[in-house]
Amino acid sequence: MKLLAVHPSALMYTRVFLRLEPLGLELVAGAARNAGHDVRLIDLQAETHRDYWRLVNEFKPDAICFSGNYLANVPEIVDLCKETREKLPGALIFVGGHSVSFIAQDILELGGGAIDCILRGEGEPGIGPLLAGWEKGDISTVPGIVGKNFEGPPPAFVKSLDDVRPARDLLRHRNKYFIGTLDPAASIEFARGCPWDCTFCSAWTFYGRSYRTASPLVIADELESLKEPGVFIVDDVAFVHAEHGMAIAREIRRRGIRKEYYLETRADVLLRNKEVFKEWSEIGLSYIFIGLEAVDEEGLKRFRKRVSLDRNFEALEYARSLGLIVAINLIADPSWTKERFEAVRQWCLEIPDIVNISVTTPYPGTEIWHKEARRLTTRDYRLFDIQHAVLPTTLSLPEFYEELVKTQQVLNTKHMGWAALRDTAGIAARLLAQGQTNFVKMLWKFNSVFNPKLQLADHMRRPRYEMPLQPDVVEKIDAKTLYVHNPKGRKSRSIDDATEQFVDETRMSADV
Repeated sequence: MKLLAVHPSALMYTRVFLRLEPLGLELVAGAARNAGHDVRLIDLQAETHRDYWRLVNEFKPDAICFSGNYLANVPEIVDLCKETREKLPGALIFVGGHSVSFIAQDILELGGGAIDCILRGEGEPGIGPLLAGWEKGDISTVPGIVGKNFEGPPPAFVKSLDDVRPARDLLRHRNKYFIGTLDPAASIEFARGCPWDCTFCSAWTFYGRSYRTASPLVIADELESLKEPGVFIVDDVAFVHAEHGMAIAREIRRRGIRKEYYLETRADVLLRNKEVFKEWSEIGLSYIFIGLEAVDEEGLKRFRKRVSLDRNFEALEYARSLGLIVAINLIADPSWTKERFEAVRQWCLEIPDIVNISVTTPYPGTEIWHKEARRLTTRDYRLFDIQHAVLPTTLSLPEFYEELVKTQQVLNTKHMGWAALRDTAGIAARLLAQGQTNFVKMLWKFNSVFNPKLQLADHMRRPRYEMPLQPDVVEKIDAKTLYVHNPKGRKSRSIDDATEQFVDETRMSADV
């Protein structure tokens, strides 16, 4: 079969700070190609709808799959599915990915018959059986498949992360991907899943609290094959298992691989595995993103981040001591007052680090979706992008956005525009000389994207598609409701016993 894989357009914050290679879709495309199918890929972050239709007309695919990792992309995906159905009435049209795995029937309902099915869970093991089943006339037994009137067995994991390789050659315009000064940057996966259980996150509910790793040799092979000088490590929490991180570093040193890296981790993991991060700072790690989420004990408790404020600040100090550029995430709650925003702004001004501010957002698949007593004030999919308030705000909505953007403006003042260009003049000149403009263009985009009037106007638009009502608030959620991949306990985590104990000690509960 001829398969066209489609990644939707950029979200609000990705129009400024980064544009990442669609690694998940490349992995699914690679699995489909390994199953003998002819595959094409288009990323609407870097191309246009006009490019999509041109490719559809030229390639004439038998099947089209859309990546549904983010709720805010749902309206675009559904519209494209409907328009594509009109042009290709006999084609298989389906959606897969993280977010749609939690709301499969809702997406099918919105599609109005244009979407044949949703492929829940990891896409690599399901794509081959799905395409084969379509050719044979029956897809109802494919693991992870959900149709309007049928549902297959539970989704399966790939047997080994070493067996799935991304079809990077299918991606056009590879020079369009960047994060910070890593321009261009490729993305790579060292490990998959997360053993923690933060209330606002759905990574652990998607993967059933599993944690699997690729072998250092396979990772090094892939790094050697990358042409991009920058590499974004996509792991939800980097180097949970210290020995795995050290083994990759040793292989990188042995082969003389020279790259510049950006990764994300937790403060407690950084402090526990200091020697790993020190080693990586010597082989190319430049940026480290730490999800603090809150700078007060109440906020940490709400998000189930069992890291004390003192330990968080200790982690920041240690990362700085390694010469790393530190980026921090804080979650702004809709209950914040003007005084609370001002206190956070002052804290952001006092530290040298990059501070990103997101907004508390109950997503399907998270505990706060089921347990958040505050009801949604909007069900417009487009607003579920962690940059809009979808819960009741203590301030009026215009005031909330004024304070939010004023707080985010600290990032713009300290790290973008002329200030950033002054500090990175040599890097910017080198990138421009190489024809790379992503980073330099980013420096002046903030005010055109982060604007309280524009964010408020987004609420005034009539929703094209709305989410279903939230479920009733519950204290305890059964596993079948919460998880996409059912938890399999200790055996699903590729970590040693000491690390498993560390994880349990930094969680509120240790039931799965």
